[in-house]
Order: sequence, then structure tokens, then C-alpha cells
Amino acid sequence: MTIAAPRILCSSMDIEPSKKWTFREPSRTDGDDVYALITECPPLDINSSYCNFLQSTHFSKTCVLAEKDGNLAGFISGYHKPDDPKTLFIWQVAVSPRYRGKGLAYSMLNELLQRKNIKHTEFVETTITKANTASWSLFKKLDAEHGDQGKVTTFLDKETHFKGKHDTEYLYRIALK
Repeated sequence: MTIAAPRILCSSMDIEPSKKWTFREPSRTDGDDVYALITECPPLDINSSYCNFLQSTHFSKTCVLAEKDGNLAGFISGYHKPDDPKTLFIWQVAVSPRYRGKGLAYSMLNELLQRKNIKHTEFVETTITKANTASWSLFKKLDAEHGDQGKVTTFLDKETHFKGKHDTEYLYRIALK
């Protein structure tokens, strides 16, 4: 298995520029750590650890893991939609509570969008519940960077689809320049 070399970047909001973020594709050995990170990040839905192993292996080319000083700082999972390969669906964005407020989520998203295998992507989609203000802020920032042409629609309704057990998920579709 080929593992991509890590890319090291520093967020402009990072307090200590000498300590840079390391971004890389996740690997099989990261699945359990990703699971642990997501459990620290409400309101994210916690999937099975097996799901996180699949993300770290089968979908590694469309996921990004961020480390700082050897610690898992953040993770974005995504995939190209099978029926629409020009659309990258971002499944989850997780940032460890200790690394929040430093621009990491946006840096990870930009790192992911700069990869060769992502360059053909024309749209980014994600689903967000109304209360997830951090995700709204992140994707509105991405939308603004690409011309504020994003569209929000209901994807899964609380009553119709979730039978009242989960908040409505809104689909945010952003055209990339």
C-alpha cells in the first residue's frame, strides 16, 4: 500500500507558527484514533469504528487527517458521489476541542481540495443540522471564497425520514470556481 507523504502547512491563525500542522491521507492504523476523535466532537454522529476504518482505507484519497506535535488534531471524511463524480461529498469534519479556534477545519478543507485526485471536482456538498453553527460557518466561508452561489435544501427531514429521532439535515451544495 502506498501512503502519501504528509504535507506540512501552517494556518495563518495558528498561534505558534513554528509548530506546524501535518496533513496527510489517513491509513488503516488511524481508524480507531479517528473514532475516538469523533466521539469528542458533538454534535457529530458517532458511526461504528468499522466505518472509520473504511474511511481511513477505502476512502483515504478523499479524507484528510491533521496532526500537531504527534497528536490527532482533526479529520475530514468525504467521497466522490458514485452517480456524480464531479461532486465531493464531505461527510464529517472533526476538530479536537484542544485545537479549535485556530482555523484548522478550513485549512484541512483547503488541503483536501488542492489534491490532484480532487482537482476535477466542480461541487462540494455536505449536510448540516440547523444547530451545527461551526459547520455552517465553515461551509459559508468556502461558499464565499467561491462566489456565494451555494444552495441549501432539505436533504433528510426530521419527521419524514428520521421519524423524529434526529434533526433535519440540510444539504449545502457549493460550486467551486
